[in-house]
This record gives sequence, C-alpha cells and structure tokens, in this order.
Amino acid sequence: MAAVAPSGASARSGRSKGQDFELRKPVATDGPAVTALIAACPPLDANSAYCNLLQCTDFADFCIIAERDGQPMGWVSGYRPPSAPENFFVWQVAVAVAARGQRLAGRMIEALLARPEAVGVTHLITTVTDDNRASWALFEGLARNWQVPLHKSARFERDAHFAGAHATEWQARIGPLPIGSTSSEENG
Repeated sequence: MAAVAPSGASARSGRSKGQDFELRKPVATDGPAVTALIAACPPLDANSAYCNLLQCTDFADFCIIAERDGQPMGWVSGYRPPSAPENFFVWQVAVAVAARGQRLAGRMIEALLARPEAVGVTHLITTVTDDNRASWALFEGLARNWQVPLHKSARFERDAHFAGAHATEWQARIGPLPIGSTSSEENG
C-alpha cells in the first residue's frame, strides 16, 4: 500500500487533526487509557494492561489512537504477520460511545495503511465473531468503499481452538487493496 499524503498533517510531529480528532501513534503512557477504552467497548476481549503496553510501544507503528480534547476516543491495534507481511492484521478496534457514527474506525484504519510501515501491504485481514454486527459493518464498508472483495472463512473454531469457551472467529480478508486510494489524516 503506497503512503497517501494526508491533509492537514504535520510530517514533523506525526500527528494530524481531522474532524476534531487527533490521530497519532501511541506511546507507553497511553497504555492505561487504551485498557480503559477497550473495557468500555463490549463485546471486545479485554487484553492485559501489559499487552496494551506492548502494543503502545513494540507495535506502535501498527497501532493508532484517536483523541479529542486530550481524551482517547478511538484505538486500533494491528500488526504485519511475520509469515505473511503482505497482510495487515487488525487485532482490535475500539471507539468510545461519544465518537460513534463519525466513521472514526475506518479513518484510523486508513491512516494506518497510509503509514510508511504499511508499504507492501496488499490485504487487510481480521477475525470477527458472527454476532459482532458493528465489526462486520465496518469491514464490509471498507471493502465496499475500496471496491475490493471481502472473503470470509473460519480461522479459529469454537470447539477445535477454544474448547467450546468462545465463539468461532471468522477471518475477513479484504483485497487486493487499491494502491494509494485510501485517504489518511495521520502521517506517522
């Protein structure tokens, strides 16, 4: 995925403002706020505070936080799988209730894909349970906006992988992504 020049972004700071949200790479001190935001967004699985700290530090190039007036309003964590670096895996998406309905999740994902660290990404992948309608709407909407297919297949099954304790996680694979066609508000 080629980086797209963001509108209104400061290349020096790696931050930008867009529709009154600041989109930026996380830092270690964001860990507690990320943990609280995820906890406030059921049905998301709560990660440990340590996991969120690692995402804010070791995986910061593949994560993004959205703030409004200094308050975290959105979070996307992800990574490029070492065995398939052409993919960008979206691990978790959280949007505060007060920021919903403003296309914030999609804008954060597009900003991540516009980063230099995403050069070479051809597909966006994630896993979602069948009953998570908000996530399916997000990823189906991205595929529709980008005019690319979304393929759905079982990745981790309830009985085989979760011993019956968790619903099947379905993989959504979107792409091939259009080169340079996503827009960004963050240059990181």
